[in-house]
Amino acid sequence: MKPRSLVRLSLLILSFTIFCGCGTLRNGRGWGEDATIAPGWDRVGKAAYHSMVSPFTWVPMAGAAIVQIDNWDHKISNWASDKTPIFGSRSNADDWSNYLLYTSGALYGATALLTPARERTGEWITGKMKGVIVGGAAIGLSEGIVGILQPALNRDRPDGSGQSFPSGHATAATAFSTLAAKNIETMPLSRGAKIAANSGLVLLSASTAWARVEAKRHYPGDILAGMAIGHFISAFVNDAFLGFDSSQAVVPDAEISRNGFVLSLKGDF
Repeated sequence: MKPRSLVRLSLLILSFTIFCGCGTLRNGRGWGEDATIAPGWDRVGKAAYHSMVSPFTWVPMAGAAIVQIDNWDHKISNWASDKTPIFGSRSNADDWSNYLLYTSGALYGATALLTPARERTGEWITGKMKGVIVGGAAIGLSEGIVGILQPALNRDRPDGSGQSFPSGHATAATAFSTLAAKNIETMPLSRGAKIAANSGLVLLSASTAWARVEAKRHYPGDILAGMAIGHFISAFVNDAFLGFDSSQAVVPDAEISRNGFVLSLKGDF
């Protein structure tokens, strides 16, 4: 099946399930119903903290720094664009980076429509519109930061053109996937179903980013920084302005005792 046909098929399948979501959140409200432009400094501070300490922010950011050691950034880029182990050719990788990005955007839109909402048409539409505005602001802010950093830093791309850092594709795909994962958290699904869905979203954003390396459009450091920016901004805006607490936030935790040092992840499931 051709990539374009595959993406179109996925969108068609999603369209048949778009109105399957029903019910409300645990607090009895609908998704997006409590979205606000004035969340208060306490909520903003907590959202910023949880977004910053999330492994999906600091792990790729640390990776972007690590690949600068001993010129690994360029070595990995040269190997990936020469061998193209996943996508087979640079042109295929370039095409797939776009197909996968569009798919992540479509999945965000579908999950937004499938989130719990009021049954009355007017309330349903109002809640969805407010929620999507928050999501759009998160994506727009992420891309805006990329639009500022790329010309300011003006790092050369592997193919010789400019404005390589950070990757816009990686930023956007990760922002879409993060928001979709946040939406899935609100749905009445089993823990296993949520883990499977979120794993698929992570794979989707990672594949989009890696395709840019095989296409010789970005270095690994570019895509890793983009993924960190995309997750941090989208998670922060969603948690701060959507108006309800995420019940499944996972954050790192460190404990020191007489027996040693323990680093773990804590969260509610």
